Amino acid sequence: MYVKEIWRYPVKSMAGEPLDVAHLSAVGLAGDRLVQVYDGQGRVVTARSHPGLLGRRATLDPRGEPLVDGRSWIDPTVLAEVRQIAGPQARLMRNESSERFDVLPLLVATDGAIAAFGRDGRRLRPNIVIGGVSGLDERRWPGGQLRIGEVVIAIDSLRGRCVMTTFDPDTQAHDPDVLRDIVKRFGGRLALNCDVERGGVIRVGQEVDLHK
Repeated sequence: MYVKEIWRYPVKSMAGEPLDVAHLSAVGLAGDRLVQVYDGQGRVVTARSHPGLLGRRATLDPRGEPLVDGRSWIDPTVLAEVRQIAGPQARLMRNESSERFDVLPLLVATDGAIAAFGRDGRRLRPNIVIGGVSGLDERRWPGGQLRIGEVVIAIDSLRGRCVMTTFDPDTQAHDPDVLRDIVKRFGGRLALNCDVERGGVIRVGQEVDLHK
């Protein structure tokens, strides 16, 4: 098995960026979900309720600062556009604590499960895609470890999927049959909730070992 893809999402619920190299630590992939959108009551706003956020692309500049469609995340025009999507009281805030994650800091998918899913793997919003995996083998992995060079990733559980999978990553077109299919064929769960037990650098193409 090998690292097929690495994905980072500098702003939660926005489109992310593919990477060739990434650093992992106890709080996940460096630069991931650094900024979140909040409503007027201080609640996190996600694409589950405001899928238009998926139409904005977040990246990091060379200094590690989040950009939205090539502009600084603190640019007033970015806030204006976010408010058009998420409401007039929406605001962008930086929060680097572990609480910024919905479940665990890292989501791992496999090429075998994505092929079985039969749709664009970006709908699953993985941080890492492991290649060379047969079918739905990932479903037997919880409780094990993935070792990528010096990095050790603990596999906790299968991820329960939500309505975000029903939105096309490029057009945001809504197809509720996607989630119905995940429930019917995969019990509503696809890809893996993971923790980072030992951090370090990973690269696309690097060998991956599974320890159960």
